[in-house]
Amino acid sequence: MVLVVAHRGAREAHPPGNTLEAFRAAGPLGADWVELDVRPAADGTLVVHHDPELLDGRAVHAVAPSELPPWVPRLEDALEACAGLGANIELKSEGDAARDECAVESLAVLSSRLDPATTLVTSFAWGLVDRLHELAPDLPTGLLVVDPSSWLEPVAAAAAGGHRSVNVAQGYVEEDLVARAHAEGLVVHAWTVNDPDRMEQLVAHGVDALITDVPDVARAVVGPV
Repeated sequence: MVLVVAHRGAREAHPPGNTLEAFRAAGPLGADWVELDVRPAADGTLVVHHDPELLDGRAVHAVAPSELPPWVPRLEDALEACAGLGANIELKSEGDAARDECAVESLAVLSSRLDPATTLVTSFAWGLVDRLHELAPDLPTGLLVVDPSSWLEPVAAAAAGGHRSVNVAQGYVEEDLVARAHAEGLVVHAWTVNDPDRMEQLVAHGVDALITDVPDVARAVVGPV
């Protein structure tokens, strides 16, 4: 079965996404999972926000959770809003070793309350998911990549690191990549795909999940659960 993963929740229906409203709307629009972005606030609390800065220019990592805008949820509140759905947690790198380690350690602590069958932690910062895998080996992790030809070979790196997935920008997903990943026991999630014709191509390539801003469109392509 190809999973429908709502990118930042039901992002098109509830822009800009990554809000409790967007997460609550994902399931009714046909999502199996949600994808969300996580980074630490000033006290290390994990909060859901894509960019390193808020709209007013303040860095998220410099703001106490109580001072964040009300639409920026804590990770635990976001996961509660997604109850019944899987969660692909994208761990953002702060570019600061101490803050990154704090975020990884916080996720490792939280892992005891997460279901490995319905949780995946991914990052463009491969070292962060390598470190998380060391601290919480039962928590599924994956590598995020744009163009696989411009990186260290992601399939080989994911397999060697004990990860579960490679999440690849949809324009670079080809049938050969999917076959090689499956041969290594990995799953392939394609992001972010909103065109139904491309969705059909990716399903034909054998991808395991479509990450999309329009889960209702993807559900129509994939078919009923």
